[in-house]
Formats: sequence, structure tokens, C-alpha cells
Amino acid sequence: MSDQDKDARPGVEGAGGRADVPAFSVKRLLPLVVLLGGLVGFFALGLDQYVTFDALRQHRGDLLAFVDEHSLQAALLFMAVYVVAVAMSLPGGTVLSLIGGFLFGAVLSTGLVVVSATLGATILFVIAKSALGDALRVRAGPWMDKLAKGFQENELSYLLVLRLVPLFPFFVVNLVPAFLGVRLRDYVLATFFGIIPGTFVYNLAGAGLGSILDSGEDFTVASVLTLEIKLALFGLAVLALLPVVYKQLKARRP
Repeated sequence: MSDQDKDARPGVEGAGGRADVPAFSVKRLLPLVVLLGGLVGFFALGLDQYVTFDALRQHRGDLLAFVDEHSLQAALLFMAVYVVAVAMSLPGGTVLSLIGGFLFGAVLSTGLVVVSATLGATILFVIAKSALGDALRVRAGPWMDKLAKGFQENELSYLLVLRLVPLFPFFVVNLVPAFLGVRLRDYVLATFFGIIPGTFVYNLAGAGLGSILDSGEDFTVASVLTLEIKLALFGLAVLALLPVVYKQLKARRP
């Protein structure tokens, strides 16, 4: 690790002992309070009822007409909504991906969602890291430093695995790296490339929602991730871990 990387890592002990503990302040916490306020307001105003398949079935004609007449504005508006949803950890991100596939097609929607989700996740990461991450990690003590160090040694590979395999909720994977001292560059790269396969699957399913909405059949998000798709994502995760395995084997050589 270079000297520059060491300087960029918070909570590293210097010559005088433990690094200075970042202080909590209203200014540092304000962006986080705004995000939490948005989350509370989302439910208080009943906006969650609009991120459902029933709402899509009811307003599909108006939405498709708007996309046809104002394609650029519709795409930008969709991206803005997605960025806000991810940054505020609002529920319904998967449903939004399916709706995006229905409105814009699988390929275009995948691009819109990947860019928007990466931007929203990065906003949340930066806010959480600056408001809480550095201070909590230093205050947590040596065990947290040890965990963070182990994660940082192969952070890009580990982040790719977390993004590829949907073992944890998306907002959890957005937040945890902020408390482990992950570099912003690796976080953005792993998020952008790691969510492409899963995003394409959901958007491809969304592109075929029209026939399901016409038939009136029930549709669940869980039905999208079939066993074959889960195995394929798991295989990609294994590939992402190969650099870690290689480093471990190389380190054991005499």
C-alpha cells in the first residue's frame, strides 16, 4: 500500500499512537438527517403505494404515452427517482428496475438503472462515511480495525461478490463498506460492474411485464430470480474471488 493510500485510510495509528477520533457534529450529521427525513416522509405521505405493480397496471397507459412523447425527459426523470430511492434507502428499488424494463426496454433500462443506482449508492456511501463511518470505526476499537484491514486487503473482490450475489439487502451493502474504510474508487467500480448482471435480469423480466399485466396474473419479484439465474450469479461471484484465492496461495508458498 502506498503512502498516499495510507493517508487516505482513517483511523490508522501514527507515530504518536492512535489517530485522532473524528468528532460528531451537527454539520457532519445534517446530510444523514436529511436522508432519514426523506425516508420517514416517504411513508408518511403514502408514496410507497405508487411503487407497486398495481399502480403500474393502473397507470401503464399514461406512463407509456409520456415515454413515447418525451423520451429524454422520461429517462432523466426515471434516473432522478432511482437515484433518490437508492440514496435514501427507500424500498421498491427492484420494482423500479422492473418498471424501467417495462417502460424503456431491457438494454436501455439496464444502463439507466446501473448509472442511477451507482450514483445513489455513492451518495449514501459518502454521507455515511463522513457522518458516521470514520468516527464509529475508530471508537469501535481494535476488533473493528482488524475486520476493516482484512476487508481492505481484497476489498474490490469482496465488494464484487456482495454486489453479484443478492445475499443481503442492497442498502446494507451500500452502508457497510462506509464503516470499513473502503476506498471510494473501489466502491464505485464494484458497484457499477457488480450490479450489471442482476440489473439486466430484472430489466429483462420487466420488459415482458406487458403480457402479465394484460392477463391479470399475479407477479412477484421473487419469481424473477430462478435457480438457474442464482447459480449463474454465484458462478460470477466465484470468479470475483479468484484473485483472493490466488493471493492466499501465493502467500503460502515458501
